[in-house]
Amino acid sequence: MLLHHHYRDMSMQFELVSYVRHLGRHWRSIALVTTPLIFSPVIIIGQTAEFRCAYVILIMATYWIAEILPLAVTSLIPVFAFPILGVLGTKVVTVVYLKDTNLLFLGGLMMAVAVEHCNLHKRIALFVLLHVGQSPKRLLAGFMLITTFLSMWISNTATAAMMVPIVDAVVKDIEEAEVLKRRRVEAVTAEEEELQEETHLMEPEESRYTLMEENVESFTREEPVERSSHLRKVLYRTKDSSQAMKKMLFLGVAFAANIGGTGSPLGCGPNIVVFSILQSTFGEGTGLNFASWMIFNIPGMIACMTLGWCWLLVLCKVCSFRRKKREIIADDEHQQQSIRKFLLTQYEALGPISQHEVVVSVSFTILVFLWVFRNPGFINGWAHYFGKRYIHNASPALFMVFMLFCIPRRFKEETDEDPPKLKTPEGCLTWEVIHEKTPWDIILLLGGGLALAEGARVSGLSRWMGYWLQSLAFLPMGLIVFIVCIFMATLTEVASNTATAAMFLPVVKDMALALSVNPIYLMLPAAVCCAYAFMLPVATPGNAIVLKRSGLKPTEMISAGFVMNILCIITINIMINTLGLALFDFNTFPDWAKNVTSFAP
Repeated sequence: MLLHHHYRDMSMQFELVSYVRHLGRHWRSIALVTTPLIFSPVIIIGQTAEFRCAYVILIMATYWIAEILPLAVTSLIPVFAFPILGVLGTKVVTVVYLKDTNLLFLGGLMMAVAVEHCNLHKRIALFVLLHVGQSPKRLLAGFMLITTFLSMWISNTATAAMMVPIVDAVVKDIEEAEVLKRRRVEAVTAEEEELQEETHLMEPEESRYTLMEENVESFTREEPVERSSHLRKVLYRTKDSSQAMKKMLFLGVAFAANIGGTGSPLGCGPNIVVFSILQSTFGEGTGLNFASWMIFNIPGMIACMTLGWCWLLVLCKVCSFRRKKREIIADDEHQQQSIRKFLLTQYEALGPISQHEVVVSVSFTILVFLWVFRNPGFINGWAHYFGKRYIHNASPALFMVFMLFCIPRRFKEETDEDPPKLKTPEGCLTWEVIHEKTPWDIILLLGGGLALAEGARVSGLSRWMGYWLQSLAFLPMGLIVFIVCIFMATLTEVASNTATAAMFLPVVKDMALALSVNPIYLMLPAAVCCAYAFMLPVATPGNAIVLKRSGLKPTEMISAGFVMNILCIITINIMINTLGLALFDFNTFPDWAKNVTSFAP
């Protein structure tokens, strides 16, 4: 009887475990259904538009953070949820998804695709790596420098995907050189030990040339022992040095890809979210434009990159990733020559610069000039002469993309037939390339975030949140900025940086208005911190790419990224209170913000 009960209990436990595992496999489906039910008291208790808007925001925030659905699919919820709940009409919501800032971002993505399509980014990367030097310190600086620059204009995912194979190939070349070095060391060590043994056997018992024998003994016995010991140490650390360098280079690319996204307004999604919220709420007169963004953020970007370079060198030399033995990065002339030969081979394989690359590089340079000098603020921009209020940054972006479709990549193009025949040349951009390489999901994600911000503004949720956030007025403003930066940098480790910005930058804006502070003072560092996702592979696809190819352990990325987060947060707080203060005059509450300040319970 007892045995029967025992088997029955074991059977029930087994069924319970199987049931739990079954639920675990379908947790997304369960969360998809239960999330709206869990938050349903929000609209039951509160019957106003503010609570209905908050209900939609809570559902989308949960779906975004947990990635229950693809991010772009979750971004479509406002299109049907807001009209059904009476927050916004369908026409109003759908227009938000294709605002001029969204089209600006789309134009930037298409220009980035053009750069990738002609391999201009690879040429630039190899050229820089060839000229900065091939010692470990210089090589890390070169990889971080070019990754940061490319990430200013190309998405961090595309930049990491392009740089990681180059790093991988360089590391393999280093490992091959280290294998040859180990073989040479082993051969020399064996020869020295053999010589030592022969000398010991041939040593005479007595000799009248005692002094001469002592000198010979000193040369043949003591010196080989010392040299053999040294060579064993070199052999012992050779593998460790290559592994340390491998980790250092891969982490350098991951960090630089995220840091570079802060340098220009097109570097990552949160930057565009800031511009869109400020423009839709306050208009064009905020003082934050393409030029002022780069004047403020490029020095901070360079400072963060330099700190990251120093931190990785310190980490590899002192802290040791494996925590068991010190990993030493030793400069080796043969190794440097091998790396340079590999890079030179890769660069020469690209051939001479093509007409395609020239057209794209000239077009991109012109576009950056048009962006920066459209309305720089310190002088009348070129848009002033065409009607400033009619032209925004999306117009030059899409104009240059249009021109790349029109300009042929070769003026004379022949078929592969024998004999060759002339054929109609293709443009520098084709729709097939754009369709394949453009990340369309980011456009929907950006539109969904802006739809939430618009719903919060129209429904009155923003005013309601601003009223309650006035209770933070007793804290020093510098401390509030620091807390906001930590919060945004922490959340972006587990959620998309664009989704994080879309959810919380409207709240940060309302906090600034409630505290009678220039909204840029809080929104700008908050948006920049959305790019500081250094710790987890799920934070950005670039981190995941690096982790997969490098062989790093997640704990190694977390430990290195944690310190990097702290360094960058401190840097942006220093920048906003020094250079930001000089650029935007945070000591006074601007008139353009006073026009929308009205908080009531």
